[in-house]
Amino acid sequence: MNIRSAAGEARRHLLACVLRRPVALRKPGPLVSFAFDDFPRTAYTIGGAILRNFGARATYYVAMGLMNAVNELGESFHLEDLHSLAEDGHELASHTFRHSSSRRVSLSVFQEDARRGQRAIQEIAKLIPTSNFAYPYGEVTLAAKRALGKEMNSCRGTAGGLNGPIVDLNLLRANGLYGELNRLKSVERLILENERREGWLIFYTHDVRVKPSRYGCTPELLESTVRFATRRGVNILPIVEVLA
Repeated sequence: MNIRSAAGEARRHLLACVLRRPVALRKPGPLVSFAFDDFPRTAYTIGGAILRNFGARATYYVAMGLMNAVNELGESFHLEDLHSLAEDGHELASHTFRHSSSRRVSLSVFQEDARRGQRAIQEIAKLIPTSNFAYPYGEVTLAAKRALGKEMNSCRGTAGGLNGPIVDLNLLRANGLYGELNRLKSVERLILENERREGWLIFYTHDVRVKPSRYGCTPELLESTVRFATRRGVNILPIVEVLA
């Protein structure tokens, strides 16, 4: 392990150990949640359709400042997509407004961007988001964890692992669902380990395309993951329903 990766691992360990808001996972596992960050249109038009085929719903972390944009993840969501996913029973959660990193702006700027992100969903889309939040880029500081933990029902990062039997609402663990079908075996091992521990496993990704970005996955990988979890008898729920 080089110096940079060692420092990153030490930072993640510190963040996981301090400023915790622990609660017991009361609903018996195993539980699985799927989350889409930012979000690209394909997360709903393709990803949402896959979930619908299995009777499952997801959590969409929305950064309203990205609406109608086009970037490396493809075309971003449109206003009507927000209404469609809400009608389908998916969770609409927040991801700041400008998709800013808590490590690259001041705490006051980051807090205001997080608050603006929630307000924008209500003001622009006329929809009520849940108070669940995901850190853009998965970048968290101690100051942000302390501050946002007081304002949000939950805050999610990108550090891998399982949640439970004690869950830290200030920094939920989540696992990237990236790449193609050759990643399925490692995904299945996670689902089986979560089943053994009766925990809560969160997967997150971005675009869902035949040729995804490095932050997305193929439709085949998502569909195979959902199918495997379903066959194992796992409860697939949006984050808001697990925390309810």
